[in-house]
Amino acid sequence: MPGQVADLCHAVVVAPPTKRGDLACYAAAHLRRIITVGEDRITVFLADDNLIVREGVRALLSADKNLEVVGVAADYDELVAGAFEAEPQVVVTDIRMPPNFAREGIDAAKEIRKRFPGTGIVILSQYDDPDYAVSLLAEDAVGYAYLLKDRVADGDHLSRAVFEVARGGSMIDPSIVSMMVRPVTKDGELSESDETLLQLVAEGRPIKAIAAARNITPAAAAAEVDKLFLTIAQQASTGGASLKRLRSLHDAIVASEEQGETLSRLLPGGLAEKVRREGGKIGETENLRVTVLMSDIRGYTTIAERANPAKLAGQLNAHRAEMNRAIIANGGTVMQFVGDAVMAVFGAPVAMDEHAAHAVDAAAAMHRQQATLNDQWAGDGMPAFGLGIGVSTGDVAAALLGSEERIEYTVVGDTVNLSNRLQQFCEPGETVLSEATMADLKAPPPTTALEPALVKGREQMVQAYKVAAEAY
Repeated sequence: MPGQVADLCHAVVVAPPTKRGDLACYAAAHLRRIITVGEDRITVFLADDNLIVREGVRALLSADKNLEVVGVAADYDELVAGAFEAEPQVVVTDIRMPPNFAREGIDAAKEIRKRFPGTGIVILSQYDDPDYAVSLLAEDAVGYAYLLKDRVADGDHLSRAVFEVARGGSMIDPSIVSMMVRPVTKDGELSESDETLLQLVAEGRPIKAIAAARNITPAAAAAEVDKLFLTIAQQASTGGASLKRLRSLHDAIVASEEQGETLSRLLPGGLAEKVRREGGKIGETENLRVTVLMSDIRGYTTIAERANPAKLAGQLNAHRAEMNRAIIANGGTVMQFVGDAVMAVFGAPVAMDEHAAHAVDAAAAMHRQQATLNDQWAGDGMPAFGLGIGVSTGDVAAALLGSEERIEYTVVGDTVNLSNRLQQFCEPGETVLSEATMADLKAPPPTTALEPALVKGREQMVQAYKVAAEAY
């Protein structure tokens, strides 16, 4: 369960801004389900009208000690009623079942998701048509997987899909992915220019990006793409169906890019597009002037010692979601969550005017939203979180650090270190600003100047300012 919590929190943080709200809602709902169940194993409800298939899949799932099958069904009504009663974390279902053998499994899954938004869905199908998978996942890919029945017994294919949707991810059978990206023409049927264009399409490049890559106008690029699709359709002798498939493929990949299923899942909001647009190499630095915000929960270690781990995980997830919203609403970028600490930057990766003011506004919003959470928790007898927030303005070096296998966007420098030191001056519910931050504010909030003090790592005294409570 801790792994699920961490993965869900991470998924919310790195999702693009347009999808963070949906994914945060999914994560909150799913974590509530985990806490309600109170077990480390993932609970699964299975539906298939074929008894042999159903029992075979049940055996595969039961072979994994981390999974527990809590119910089975043979038709739409049994699936919906059984899932409503068992409240599983994941539903594994066939598509076509009684009474009409149409798409009962999908319809039931969507009905279950309406009542229990955190439920992961694994669809089992005998159909390997990429269009079917694309249409299934087009509305909402979060927490959905599409697998072929004849491959569920391959290794840990099925259990991996269950774990993936349980933490809000999505998964398509590798053979479907292969068909989606495999060129539908034979070698030599396309010109070199068309092969290059097809590759751009397969990468999910929008028309404007294709136009820039080929040094033509967007209108000309759109015409080239349409002509390419038509050529492929004619050469493949599949007419409009092939054309529709390629169009669906392009739209699906672009949608996946927007949902953060590739680069955007690995990098903070705004950075993925910046890298795609401007490039950037691992280790290459950029000097920027920014404002860094560092938040920490006062007395968290003591809280953790006394709290129920499952309930604390739910609190921490709710806390992170609210802090994330407050930071994003004020134009900031959440850099990382480390335990109970939150680090955000204003002015990177995208430049921002008056980044100090945005950071101070975000800090105030974080305190307000945490106070609201504390009021909700009090009714359930859960401990309150008191925040200490340090805000520092200055120069940093921003870079993509790591390796090709794993990268992260980081800002480093004295400004980052100082924000961390400043939050240590705070009592619960307080924000402390650096002297440079105060100097950058056109309309600073009411503050009290602190006595100059030495902080770890600095030889000179630091002047800091505590924001007055009425500023919140």
